[in-house]
Amino acid sequence: MTNVLINAPKTARPGEIVEIKALILHPMETGFRPGTNGRIIPRNIIERFTATWNGAEIFRMEMSPAIAANPFVSFFAVATESGTIGLRWTGDQGFLVEEQVAIAVG
Repeated sequence: MTNVLINAPKTARPGEIVEIKALILHPMETGFRPGTNGRIIPRNIIERFTATWNGAEIFRMEMSPAIAANPFVSFFAVATESGTIGLRWTGDQGFLVEEQVAIAVG
């Protein structure tokens, strides 16, 4: 199980700019580092992060091996309608985590 922390407002006024923050716990191995046995630890990074608001993409980020472990992402969006913010992380070795938070606009 992967731990995810999300900070987003529960409510917003129409047209308000809101900040959404997300932290995911992940080791982010580059594929270049030797382990204790001297063998290279296989690459294991999160490659993409996307955010949607009621299914419409509002943010996308491509990651590389240079991203630190446990990546933190913060971005802004304009609150236009109530609904669900979907967050999705995908990566090496079939890694996939999806979370959702609701926001009421009114």
